[in-house]
Amino acid sequence: MNWEQLFEMQQTLDSRIENEHGLENDDLFQKKVLALLVELGELANETRCFKFWSQKPASDSDIILEEYVDGLHFIMSLGLEKGYRYGESTTFGYETVEELTLAFQDVYGRVHLFQEDPSDKRYNELFSSFLLLGVKLGFSEEDIQRAYFEKNEKNHQRQEEGY
Repeated sequence: MNWEQLFEMQQTLDSRIENEHGLENDDLFQKKVLALLVELGELANETRCFKFWSQKPASDSDIILEEYVDGLHFIMSLGLEKGYRYGESTTFGYETVEELTLAFQDVYGRVHLFQEDPSDKRYNELFSSFLLLGVKLGFSEEDIQRAYFEKNEKNHQRQEEGY
């Protein structure tokens, strides 16, 4: 996947939001961490993977994918905040996790590790963990990239509408 293109698109969106909201000099790291955690919760809620007490099925794949790329937006934004890019240290799609609930917990844990130690190494671990969650959810690189493009465009449109 062409991660650099996605990072450039994210940088454009982040710059626009910061400029239009007067946040150019603000440290947004902690707010972005919380935003990512909230997005992960929304994603988990749509999958319903942890709702052992309920018979209701997961949301449609398109809804889950949109929630997934919401998380991707914030992961990339966090990287940009600290000057990092995903180094693609693992091969996307060739590793698997056994259980979806554990995949979510791994991502949550790596968010907290990155929050405590915002290093390039921790960032790449978080990014890789999130990509493995995407694999477990059944998304291909092409699915993720297409959905990212669509959501990025929607986010720009929301800014135009005063979201």
